[in-house]
Amino acid sequence: MKTVLISQIKGSNGEIVVAVREPGGTAKAVKNAGSVYALAMEAANGGKSLASVIEAHGLGEAVDLEKAYAEGRFLPPMTHPDAAHLHLTGTGLTHLGSAATRDSMHKKTSEAAEETLTDSMKMFKMGLENGKPKAGEKGVQPEWFYKGNGYGAAAPGAALVSPSFALDGGEEPEMAGIYVISEDGTPFRIGFALSNEFSDHVTERQNYLYLAHSKLRPASFGPEIRIGAAPDDIRGTSRIKRGDKVIFEKPFLSGEANMSHTFANLEYHHFKYGLFRVPGDVHVHMFGTATLSFAEGIKTEEGDVFEIEVADFGLPLRNPLKIDAEEEIVVKQL
Repeated sequence: MKTVLISQIKGSNGEIVVAVREPGGTAKAVKNAGSVYALAMEAANGGKSLASVIEAHGLGEAVDLEKAYAEGRFLPPMTHPDAAHLHLTGTGLTHLGSAATRDSMHKKTSEAAEETLTDSMKMFKMGLENGKPKAGEKGVQPEWFYKGNGYGAAAPGAALVSPSFALDGGEEPEMAGIYVISEDGTPFRIGFALSNEFSDHVTERQNYLYLAHSKLRPASFGPEIRIGAAPDDIRGTSRIKRGDKVIFEKPFLSGEANMSHTFANLEYHHFKYGLFRVPGDVHVHMFGTATLSFAEGIKTEEGDVFEIEVADFGLPLRNPLKIDAEEEIVVKQL
């Protein structure tokens, strides 16, 4: 099956234009698409592939994606008519990192006494031992966290807003699986997209019980979804630009060749909960990373631009950092 990229931009009249292309090719608008969500639900409920649904709709005029990006017209590549029914979730401690880090991790976790390991190292070790189960078997469940719903999804090019009370606003370059739930409750994967699982690492580092707080931040994904399965070995770059200078740049690795879990195992442990198989819902599930500027001592500032790039996944994902103004929150009695 040929690789196809799909995205959404704002049309001249405010409508959603769905664009598809092959990597390096010219994007064209899908006729009468409505949205990626509408196309995906048509496929899921009709027992068809997304590619066949797109083919049936047909392609229209060319779409200049670079121009749309420059004009700030990109939308997240998957949206829901009711933003509360799009779920942003994720998992961590799933990636092996570089070869040196991998060897070091294996050595530490196999030689250290169980009682001396941190909870994070114990979780990592569990993934190494049983994150890639044999066919027909269930693997170990990973760490899991909730980020929010569609109201927390920042479009490619739009700001990632860090709240005034945050202690840090840092990027996490990750792959995200994009899913819809059919009318009979079956999860269907559309494909994978680049994502920035923006988090507060200073808060998280204070106490691991603050992880839940640290993840309640916006996230961005796209600009394009790569329809189908993910490559086994995904290689790209994560960088931060401050003005005209690059203040951080490091290789970004993902795909099962660089992970301690299979995507299938991570998907199972998310969708095993009936709560996440509600018909019509959308899920954007982020799969973790081993590359963080925070780990390199970078302290981000308002105006910094995060850029995550992997050639196989289309246009790079760019988002500037914005610090929100302080709010006075008062709970009133009815």
